[in-house]
Amino acid sequence: MKFILSVILVISFSGAGAQELYVFTEPASNMAAKSIGVRLVSRVFKMEHDNKFSSYRLEPEFMIGVNRNLMVHVNVYASDMFQTNLKFEGTALYAKYRFLSRDDIHSHFRMAVYGKIAVIDNPTVLTTTEKHEEPDGSGGVIIHDLLHTTVNNEIDLDGSNSGLSTGVIATKLVNKLAVSASAGYSYRLDNLRNKREVIVPWHAANYSLSAGYLLFPKEYTSYKQTNINLYAEFLGTNALDKKNYFLDIAPAIQFIINSIARIDIGYRTQLYGNTARMANSAFLVRVEYNFLNVFSKK
Repeated sequence: MKFILSVILVISFSGAGAQELYVFTEPASNMAAKSIGVRLVSRVFKMEHDNKFSSYRLEPEFMIGVNRNLMVHVNVYASDMFQTNLKFEGTALYAKYRFLSRDDIHSHFRMAVYGKIAVIDNPTVLTTTEKHEEPDGSGGVIIHDLLHTTVNNEIDLDGSNSGLSTGVIATKLVNKLAVSASAGYSYRLDNLRNKREVIVPWHAANYSLSAGYLLFPKEYTSYKQTNINLYAEFLGTNALDKKNYFLDIAPAIQFIINSIARIDIGYRTQLYGNTARMANSAFLVRVEYNFLNVFSKK
């Protein structure tokens, strides 16, 4: 009985197996019903204009498990990607509804639909200044500022672009391995004070394939055991109105503590593509804490 209770408590962390708490994507499973969660995500980007890890973004996130089938996320974004200091960029609302769940012993299959809307106050292009030297004709040099403009052809609803997205997710868990796939559509909207550039894609198809493996513990004896999960994820986008595409790979490691807290460490980088992006690589660190049964009747 104690063993069964421990397993239930561990699984109640998200309403899912621990190894499907993906770092860069969402599974079809939801967090525990009648619960809330808080996250803080930090991303450090390798910017294309200087080829350095020179910009970062902070993403506080608030999550509500409305019931066993519906959860809602509210995100806030702040970064120094478009200016020298940290600046509030905007917010996003994400909702996911699980419409299919087939559970068995040590396995399950689930499907869900999701939707997201982001409202962002950022420029549509990144303008940077670099020092440029030119001969002055007498053996010396003239130093002046040279403006460099980077156009972002990626529809990034996590802080860079306003827009809408929707799609479907399917997740299969068998023993210690969980595999998930998603397919979706994104539409770019005007940022609050900046209109879309005509040359950038406005419509895009998104897809992902994620795998998670429970490395530790080998056997559950207590919900207080720390879970260690390894992940490999592939995330791709194809523009529907331009000839732009890319595919990223994102390995990660995850620690789940006392079944209610988690720490994610991951790295996402482009495998191939021709899309002009602000950054093709980024490190991610996330901390999360969940409050279970907050809305339960006493």
